[in-house]
Amino acid sequence: MKFVRIYFHRVTSTQDWVRAWARLGAAEGLVVQAGEQTAGRGRLQRSWWSPPGEGLYISVLLRATIPLRLSSHLTMLVSLAAVDACHRLSGLRPRPKWPNDLVLAGRKLAGVLTEIEQQNGQVLFAVIGLGLNVNQEFADTPLADKAISLRQACGMAFEIATVREAYLAALAERYDRFRRGESPLAAWAADLEPLGQRVCVQTGGQARWFGRAVDVSPEGALLVQDDGGEVRTVWAGDVIPVAQLAE
Repeated sequence: MKFVRIYFHRVTSTQDWVRAWARLGAAEGLVVQAGEQTAGRGRLQRSWWSPPGEGLYISVLLRATIPLRLSSHLTMLVSLAAVDACHRLSGLRPRPKWPNDLVLAGRKLAGVLTEIEQQNGQVLFAVIGLGLNVNQEFADTPLADKAISLRQACGMAFEIATVREAYLAALAERYDRFRRGESPLAAWAADLEPLGQRVCVQTGGQARWFGRAVDVSPEGALLVQDDGGEVRTVWAGDVIPVAQLAE
């Protein structure tokens, strides 16, 4: 896959720019990166803190012709590409966390946001954003126990451009395998947090409930066995390991 790279020093959201160009017919492989986002967002429209020059804030346009029900596989392969890039650069291997995060030492290292346009149940295009903490220092912030950066984990700073190219190279590899028919599901689920753990589930406005995360569905939903023994399918919401609630 060939990439066309566009860089902005400051934008509202890289997702918005890629989506706008996609609707105008931009080719697959369009990349928009920002030094700073003023309105970066994550899952469920939550804000994503994007301080200038300290992280990789990037969105890529993919035009995979797949059923909408399998669109979560695009999130999986992007997560795996970010894992690959981090490992190549630092020797560290973060873990995917359901549904769209990467964690390292129990703290959030990155988030993936996939936004789809579809027609008749088929994906027309996907805009997939990655926010990766590279050189941030969270020690003296309210996020100290929740977030981590590569710099904090390794004790050294990284050039953002180097991280970007490592990520895009890994993404090209993973996406090429995906286009040839290789599903990312098994690799993504192999070290997925919180599989095997007792969790607290909060979905929408419903009361929270407890159970054990036992598996993921072919579409990427989390399967949680509740305390009554029923295996329930969780498509969206917050799933928190009970051990973290006690911290």
